[in-house]
Amino acid sequence: MTTIPGVLASAADRWPSNTAIVDGDQSFTFTELRERVDAAAKGMIAAGLGEGDRFAIWAPNCHQWIIAAIAGQSVGGVLVTLNTRFKGGEAADILRRSRCRFLFSTTDFLETDFPALLGDEQLPALEAIVVMSGSAGSNSAFTDFIQNGAKVTDAQLGDRQAALTDNDIADIIFTSGTTGAPKGAMTTHGQNVAVFETFVDAIGLRQDDRYLIVNPFFHSFGYKAGWLACLIAGAAIYPIATFDTSAIAEMVSHHKITTLPGPPTVFQTLLQLPRTERERFRSLRVATTGAAVIPIDLVRRMKEELFFDDVYTAYGLTESTGVVSLCRKGDNFETIATTCGRAMDGVEVKTVDPNGIETPAGEAGEIWVRGFNVMRGYLDDPVATDEAITSDGWLKTGDIGTLDQNGYLRITDRKKDMFIVGGFNCYPAEIEKLMLGHPEIADVAVVGMPDGRLGEVAHGFVVRSNGSAIDETAVIEWARGAMANYKAPRKITFLDVLPRNASGKVQKFKLPR
Repeated sequence: MTTIPGVLASAADRWPSNTAIVDGDQSFTFTELRERVDAAAKGMIAAGLGEGDRFAIWAPNCHQWIIAAIAGQSVGGVLVTLNTRFKGGEAADILRRSRCRFLFSTTDFLETDFPALLGDEQLPALEAIVVMSGSAGSNSAFTDFIQNGAKVTDAQLGDRQAALTDNDIADIIFTSGTTGAPKGAMTTHGQNVAVFETFVDAIGLRQDDRYLIVNPFFHSFGYKAGWLACLIAGAAIYPIATFDTSAIAEMVSHHKITTLPGPPTVFQTLLQLPRTERERFRSLRVATTGAAVIPIDLVRRMKEELFFDDVYTAYGLTESTGVVSLCRKGDNFETIATTCGRAMDGVEVKTVDPNGIETPAGEAGEIWVRGFNVMRGYLDDPVATDEAITSDGWLKTGDIGTLDQNGYLRITDRKKDMFIVGGFNCYPAEIEKLMLGHPEIADVAVVGMPDGRLGEVAHGFVVRSNGSAIDETAVIEWARGAMANYKAPRKITFLDVLPRNASGKVQKFKLPR
């Protein structure tokens, strides 16, 4: 195993003049990418980022994101990712809890100035905000931040890079739990590299591939199964900041993209394009998808009408460094659509009953995972860590599924109450907690409801405060300003009281649908 910066160094040695990144009108070879990362790493040292210090990135997919991430990691910093859909309070909570010293962000994404959203937040550990694109204002510009590192010698940088080990924490990615409190899953450099070497081998990613990364970098799918996988394979990275069907079609056609990941929603949208438009997709070779039930017909159409040679599905969670199981080359349409493949080599998967006793093949149970991919634990939360990981190393996923005789995994139910909106996990308890902050909401329960485009969306059941006459439109508009848009309810049903059992727990199965 090696480290994430080590993967870049290896790529630059093996494929020095090959294209590493194409981002708009900017393009870098692997050698040039390493040079830019080293320059930014010197900036990290000059700014005082120490070994084990946390730094955050709050920005859309772009080459600067990758440079900042690897630069900080190369000198021992720990990356914390922030969802670009977060509002200021959501981002500030993670910045405070992770005690980030530096934030790398943008001020010009979809007319959003991310640093400005933090204006009223108390962030005692945060020392500087570095703006990677857009107007820096009173903050530091990324170019200046890098320039300040010019006084750091190559020897100083080399010493810091040499001190990095496989066992050092590479990143902390916060994943909401059913309690509504985000938890930071910690994974090491060695885990990340080993997991995605396996992933690269399984999907057959190659040196000559051109990978359009639609999935956001703040998520394992875009970061680890995205640009990290490209560095491992020597493939070219094509980041795209927002999902726009026309832009994707143009990029696939113009750049002869070969690899395209995404939740099923992405491919369903592309299939709605006229046949003449889809003819431009004949360069496509590999698709990776997951995060939702996939119609068998969608897999067939992806091969026949989007021209993919191979379509792969997988199952994983943040706590498993992103991957647990994968389909393999040669798996048929039904297997790809209805299973999550087999466990990675070196990873054990079993299903268990409520007492932790393993269930036989074909019988549903909670999915437990053990292996090199299991996180080191939750940041500053030993109680939650002990609840999630058994004393003998099994990660309790909270997902319900079955294993067949050949070891193929099927997900039959999701984490308790969780639903997925366009590929993003939504936890009702987190949304409910935010909605209870509204002065005219006395009680609330949230469930997922079917949606033709996004798979599911939030449906809120609201009990108004005494004397309130707030309506559905007002609640939805308020929610969109208080939380990430994908979390905000699309429908509100008002009730006089929520159905609860004797212990006070909401009986969601009794909510009118």
